[in-house]
Amino acid sequence: MDPSRRFFEDLAKAASGAASAFSGIKSEIESLVRQQMERLLGELDVVQRDEFEATKAMAAKARAGQEDLERRVEALEARIGIKKQQKPRPTAKRATKTGTKAKKSPRAGEKRPAARKTKSKPRAGT
Repeated sequence: MDPSRRFFEDLAKAASGAASAFSGIKSEIESLVRQQMERLLGELDVVQRDEFEATKAMAAKARAGQEDLERRVEALEARIGIKKQQKPRPTAKRATKTGTKAKKSPRAGEKRPAARKTKSKPRAGT
Protein backbone atom coordinates (compact mmCIF):
# COMPACT_ATOMS: atom_id res chain seq x y z
CA MET A 1 0.00 0.00 0.00
CA ASP A 2 1.23 3.43 -0.90
CA PRO A 3 2.35 5.43 2.20
CA SER A 4 0.91 8.70 0.86
CA ARG A 5 -2.46 7.05 0.31
CA ARG A 6 -2.46 5.69 3.85
CA PHE A 7 -1.58 9.16 5.17
CA PHE A 8 -4.59 10.71 3.40
CA GLU A 9 -6.91 7.95 4.67
CA ASP A 10 -5.73 8.57 8.23
CA LEU A 11 -6.16 12.30 7.72
CA ALA A 12 -9.73 11.76 6.42
CA LYS A 13 -10.57 9.56 9.45
CA ALA A 14 -9.18 12.21 11.81
CA ALA A 15 -11.19 14.94 10.06
CA SER A 16 -14.32 12.79 10.24
CA GLY A 17 -13.80 12.18 13.97
CA ALA A 18 -13.21 15.89 14.56
CA ALA A 19 -16.40 16.80 12.69
CA SER A 20 -18.47 14.40 14.79
CA ALA A 21 -16.84 15.77 17.98
CA PHE A 22 -17.66 19.33 16.90
CA SER A 23 -21.29 18.40 16.18
CA GLY A 24 -21.51 16.89 19.68
CA ILE A 25 -20.04 20.05 21.18
CA LYS A 26 -22.46 22.15 19.12
CA SER A 27 -25.52 20.24 20.40
CA GLU A 28 -24.21 20.47 23.98
CA ILE A 29 -23.73 24.24 23.69
CA GLU A 30 -27.23 24.66 22.19
CA SER A 31 -28.82 22.72 25.06
CA LEU A 32 -26.92 24.79 27.66
CA VAL A 33 -27.96 28.06 26.01
CA ARG A 34 -31.57 26.86 25.79
CA GLN A 35 -31.58 25.97 29.50
CA GLN A 36 -30.16 29.38 30.44
CA MET A 37 -32.72 31.21 28.30
CA GLU A 38 -35.60 29.22 29.81
CA ARG A 39 -34.30 29.98 33.30
CA LEU A 40 -34.00 33.71 32.54
CA LEU A 41 -37.46 33.88 30.99
CA GLY A 42 -38.88 32.04 33.99
CA GLU A 43 -37.34 34.60 36.33
CA LEU A 44 -38.70 37.51 34.26
CA ASP A 45 -42.27 36.21 34.64
CA VAL A 46 -42.98 36.56 30.92
CA VAL A 47 -46.43 35.49 29.74
CA GLN A 48 -46.66 32.63 27.27
CA ARG A 49 -47.81 33.37 23.72
CA ASP A 50 -50.95 31.21 23.90
CA GLU A 51 -52.05 32.92 27.15
CA PHE A 52 -51.46 36.32 25.56
CA GLU A 53 -53.50 35.41 22.48
CA ALA A 54 -56.36 34.08 24.64
CA THR A 55 -56.42 37.27 26.74
CA LYS A 56 -56.26 39.43 23.61
CA ALA A 57 -59.25 37.59 22.08
CA MET A 58 -61.20 37.90 25.34
CA ALA A 59 -60.50 41.66 25.51
CA ALA A 60 -61.59 42.14 21.87
CA LYS A 61 -64.84 40.25 22.58
CA ALA A 62 -65.49 42.36 25.68
CA ARG A 63 -64.85 45.58 23.73
CA ALA A 64 -67.25 44.51 20.97
CA GLY A 65 -69.89 43.72 23.59
CA GLN A 66 -69.38 47.12 25.22
CA GLU A 67 -69.75 48.93 21.90
CA ASP A 68 -72.95 46.95 21.20
CA LEU A 69 -74.37 47.92 24.59
CA GLU A 70 -73.45 51.58 24.02
CA ARG A 71 -75.37 51.56 20.72
CA ARG A 72 -78.38 49.96 22.40
CA VAL A 73 -78.38 52.53 25.22
CA GLU A 74 -78.12 55.39 22.74
CA ALA A 75 -81.04 53.96 20.75
CA LEU A 76 -83.15 53.63 23.91
CA GLU A 77 -82.26 57.16 25.02
CA ALA A 78 -83.22 58.51 21.59
CA ARG A 79 -86.45 56.54 21.77
CA ILE A 80 -87.50 58.04 25.11
CA GLY A 81 -86.08 61.48 24.33
CA ILE A 82 -83.18 61.76 26.76
CA LYS A 83 -80.47 64.09 25.60
CA LYS A 84 -76.85 63.37 26.37
CA GLN A 85 -75.74 65.23 29.44
CA GLN A 86 -72.35 66.78 29.77
CA LYS A 87 -70.19 65.44 32.52
CA PRO A 88 -70.37 67.72 35.57
CA ARG A 89 -67.22 69.59 36.38
CA PRO A 90 -65.47 68.40 39.50
CA THR A 91 -65.62 70.89 42.36
CA ALA A 92 -62.45 71.89 44.12
CA LYS A 93 -62.34 70.50 47.64
CA ARG A 94 -60.17 71.80 50.39
CA ALA A 95 -57.65 69.46 51.88
CA THR A 96 -58.62 68.28 55.33
CA LYS A 97 -56.83 66.40 58.00
CA THR A 98 -58.24 63.05 58.91
CA GLY A 99 -61.09 63.47 61.34
CA THR A 100 -61.09 67.30 61.37
CA LYS A 101 -62.98 69.85 59.38
CA ALA A 102 -61.22 72.43 57.23
CA LYS A 103 -61.48 76.03 58.39
CA LYS A 104 -63.46 78.24 56.08
CA SER A 105 -61.74 81.36 54.92
CA PRO A 106 -63.73 84.59 55.41
CA ARG A 107 -65.48 86.03 52.43
CA ALA A 108 -64.64 89.49 51.17
CA GLY A 109 -65.65 92.08 53.77
CA GLU A 110 -66.16 89.54 56.59
CA LYS A 111 -64.04 89.45 59.69
CA ARG A 112 -62.51 86.31 61.02
CA PRO A 113 -63.96 85.38 64.42
CA ALA A 114 -61.62 85.96 67.33
CA ALA A 115 -59.94 82.91 68.81
CA ARG A 116 -61.28 81.76 72.16
CA LYS A 117 -58.99 82.02 75.11
CA THR A 118 -59.01 79.13 77.52
CA LYS A 119 -57.56 79.03 80.98
CA SER A 120 -54.75 76.62 81.34
CA LYS A 121 -54.79 74.20 84.25
CA PRO A 122 -51.88 74.38 86.66
CA ARG A 123 -49.55 71.44 86.47
CA ALA A 124 -49.22 69.15 89.43
CA GLY A 125 -46.00 69.57 91.40
CA THR A 126 -45.17 73.08 90.19
